[in-house]
Amino acid sequence: MTTSVQELTDSNGRVYRVGESPRDIMGRSRAWMVFLPWIAMMAVSVFEYGWGAAVSTIEKVHGWSQGDAFWLASIWVVFQAGVAFPAGRLREKGLISARTAMLAGAVCAGIGYFTVAHSGNLVLAFIGYAVLGGTGAGLVYATCINMVGKWYPEKRGARTGFVNGGFAYGTIPFIFVFSYWFHPSNFSLVFDLIGLYMLLVVGICGFLFKDPPKNWWPAAVDPLTWNGAGKRKAGALSKNPPAVKQFTPKEAFRTGMLPLMWVCLVIIGGVSLFGINFQVPFAKASGFGPFVAASSAGVLAAVNGVGRGLVGWLSDKIGRRQTLTLVLLIAALAQFGVLYGGKSGNLWLFMVFAFINGFGGGAFYPLFAALVPDYFGENYNASNYGAVYSAKLVGGVGGGGVASAVVTAWGYTGAYILAGCIALLSAGLTLFLKQPGRPKEVDQPAEAPAAAGGMAVAP
Repeated sequence: MTTSVQELTDSNGRVYRVGESPRDIMGRSRAWMVFLPWIAMMAVSVFEYGWGAAVSTIEKVHGWSQGDAFWLASIWVVFQAGVAFPAGRLREKGLISARTAMLAGAVCAGIGYFTVAHSGNLVLAFIGYAVLGGTGAGLVYATCINMVGKWYPEKRGARTGFVNGGFAYGTIPFIFVFSYWFHPSNFSLVFDLIGLYMLLVVGICGFLFKDPPKNWWPAAVDPLTWNGAGKRKAGALSKNPPAVKQFTPKEAFRTGMLPLMWVCLVIIGGVSLFGINFQVPFAKASGFGPFVAASSAGVLAAVNGVGRGLVGWLSDKIGRRQTLTLVLLIAALAQFGVLYGGKSGNLWLFMVFAFINGFGGGAFYPLFAALVPDYFGENYNASNYGAVYSAKLVGGVGGGGVASAVVTAWGYTGAYILAGCIALLSAGLTLFLKQPGRPKEVDQPAEAPAAAGGMAVAP
């Protein structure tokens, strides 16, 4: 028995490969390529969202200063974000597979925690935790996000948001462990167990990863009629139409939209990491007890993760760019609210704005992850999204080491006001984002061209 495969060409010359089901390609439902990445993302989430809760014990055990600890976190972000583009290029050139990237990520992530567990040498910590751990987490993050986008090109918003959310709320148990049961007496044991957990979970998930063929498109949605009579079936495509072509990284850069996304993500990424790193220290400095501090961080991580799934769904309904602008405005408001709640000693107000900060401080990541293939296509998405996501390495330095210096110089008041103002700037810049080559009105019916041809292949 053969599977009929057609290559359909639209009016812009974009090719869609239609006919193969996920079971034809990998022997199982494509839902596996949502849940496996989601689990892997939860496993590595402790790197970013748990560090702030663990810092005080780490400082006691190794004798590091707060600046040392947060510069370590900043350099981790540099490598976590910086590996996305080169790894994407290697994947697109066929030099490494998704499975290889995930297995390498699992090993490096485990080494990151094993290093800090057994050595207080700051140089070794930068090599093991920041460089190798950051590289491992970055390989996992980029591979998981790209995998979802490739398997769900017609409705990537909600699914990308769901997977991305695991990178936040997956760390909630560890926040409470670090806040209540993490002491110098069990320091090495806890970090060793976390390293082993990441190694095994990410490794098992990654072993089952598989990419679809280039230009693959699900047969249930006709890519040539999304804009006309078929838009009811196409759903999210009426608000987020497919890219007009498959843009290479150079072509995407020349449109001006990729650099603009990069700048927006530099700004808001720094604000987000500032909130992640300093909300627990600020809660303690405001006189709230350890339970409130840990709970505020837990709320931030939970809402941050759940919010990513929610905005992904919302962006399918009202449009990706519109949702992104709204989220960044919320993130700006949250900075001022957290500051006021802490300075006034109002516990409930502080927790409410910690909730809002958690939502606004992470929900933009899946929106950028979905917006990039919406604008530039799926075939070069590993590189294009890697280039945009590399903005986080600059934002990471701002939200970690530089933010620590700002807090020292200006106090939390100055730091939170600065964070709120630059978040507003990022929201304003998103108003200039526009899909390259697409007419302004995307909801108007368009005449669907005929298929360019077809072929038959063995299953």
